[in-house]
Amino acid sequence: MYQTGDTIRETLEEIERHNLVLPAIQREFVWSSGQICRLFDSIMQEYPFGTFLYWKVQPENSTKFEFYDFVVRYHERDNPHCPRLSPMPGRPLTAVLDGQQRLTALNIGLRGTMAWKLPYKRWNNPDAFPKRRLHLDLLWQPNEDDEEGMKYRFEFLADSQTGENGEGSCWFPVADILQMHGGPAMVRWLNQQLPQALVDRAYDTLDRLHEVIHKERMVAFFEEKRQELDKVLQIFIRTNSGGTELSYSDLLLSVAVAQWKIRKAREEIHALVDELNRIGLGFTFSKDLVLKAGLMLSDIGSVGFKVDNFNRDNMAVLEEKWDNVRNALILTVQLISSFGFNGQNLRAHSAILPIAYYLYVRDPGITYLTNSRFSQDRRTIRKWLIQSLLKASGIWGSGLDTLLTALRQVIRENDAGDFPITEIRQEMSRRGKSLAFEKEETEELAEMQYRNGMTFALLSQLFPFVDLSNNFHIDHIFPEARFTYSRLRDAGVPDAKMDDFQQLKNGLANLQLLQGTQNNEKRAKMPAEWLSRKFHDDPEGKQAYMEQHLLEEIPEEITEFDVFFAARKMRLKSKIEELLES
Repeated sequence: MYQTGDTIRETLEEIERHNLVLPAIQREFVWSSGQICRLFDSIMQEYPFGTFLYWKVQPENSTKFEFYDFVVRYHERDNPHCPRLSPMPGRPLTAVLDGQQRLTALNIGLRGTMAWKLPYKRWNNPDAFPKRRLHLDLLWQPNEDDEEGMKYRFEFLADSQTGENGEGSCWFPVADILQMHGGPAMVRWLNQQLPQALVDRAYDTLDRLHEVIHKERMVAFFEEKRQELDKVLQIFIRTNSGGTELSYSDLLLSVAVAQWKIRKAREEIHALVDELNRIGLGFTFSKDLVLKAGLMLSDIGSVGFKVDNFNRDNMAVLEEKWDNVRNALILTVQLISSFGFNGQNLRAHSAILPIAYYLYVRDPGITYLTNSRFSQDRRTIRKWLIQSLLKASGIWGSGLDTLLTALRQVIRENDAGDFPITEIRQEMSRRGKSLAFEKEETEELAEMQYRNGMTFALLSQLFPFVDLSNNFHIDHIFPEARFTYSRLRDAGVPDAKMDDFQQLKNGLANLQLLQGTQNNEKRAKMPAEWLSRKFHDDPEGKQAYMEQHLLEEIPEEITEFDVFFAARKMRLKSKIEELLES
């Protein structure tokens, strides 16, 4: 049944009273701050922003299903999920089947905050996630050449970013409009912020915001009244599967949520994703990986996102095996974290699934990470993982589901001993995923650059003696700061060599792995000076360090950098060929 609609303020009041809720089959909030800003701009310009689909849940059924609240204070690390609501017996509820992202965007913009990670800051840094509120610049003049057609300037800003209002801009906290029920309140606010000459201009924009929030009935919706969850799930899938925003895995998660009987699938899966991402220096796994791992580790059909794999019987198997699946995934991520991997350098998440299946089948327990009895097995897994990630042709791309299904069978058939690397390599070769490296590939690896996501993996394979269980840095042996043209000229480097030095500075031959504390000690020191200080009374230790890191003789001056680089590159290339020959 089609309903003409409510105002945005009325709709948000329904959300605040928990009369308008989210069913468990809904996904998480995934919009960015930019998408929220564009939505508010569209509303201000009177663009249609879609019809919503609601499910009217009768009072007698309100405790039969799980319901969730809308996100209001979004935090990318600490609070990204919709909070579960306590049962509300005897209350009629309206659950949103289509329109969650738009309604959550309105809820955050008008009632809440957003906090997302700043670039180049670590996930465990509390200062990496400043809290921001949505603001509207009341004095902004649109650019007619704006390709997106933005007429209003909305931005999420921290309190420290708004500055003083005046000639250039006037930032209005959008949430404050909910408490302004008429013109006088708006005029009083403007008079406190701006000189009188600018008030009228700013008032037009503020009044427009007031109109679209308080007066215009923009939230039109269809209402579904059938009470059977299976029927509602079919409607949800049909409604959402045609769009590009809702991924297929979102839909399949919704199916899993509907099928589990004892556990709450949504909370279990999201909680596991969060736990995995907090291991070590942090990872960026998604529910897609956990869902695929569930299929693989539970021996369900083919390892593919197909509706048939998510039927009631298969989901019952996954629910029954969930604890073992969960434990195997946690152990796997702890293992690869001990190899030095994290969210910044693990380029193919699916590469960990064969390892997870092996640990699931073997079930060695948490002592696997430290027990010397498993040392060789851990080294074997590490070598296989790094080789598969380094392969230029791409092991973990096309044909992934078929490959994972085949590797699962190989591991199951060879479950009596250690990680069956020989059998796995043979199966991968049969499927055109050989781990043998051609000469051209080793050449490319020897020329890998500092900002390549695989540089860490290669260095950790070349120098496996480096303890990567703690924080590490990829360090420039000759410091990057020394390669400015002015410093090179001051050091006596000929002009004809400067461009070459600039190109070589980030090459693999000028890189090494250092623990974070060592890297901080080294900073911009020349390598010969740093080594002399570090090993000032231990010449044997210095010689051992240089041999281990393939440094040989290090020149005192940067003028000989190109000679050092060429010699170390040859040594690295030989080591790469030696490592990858098997």
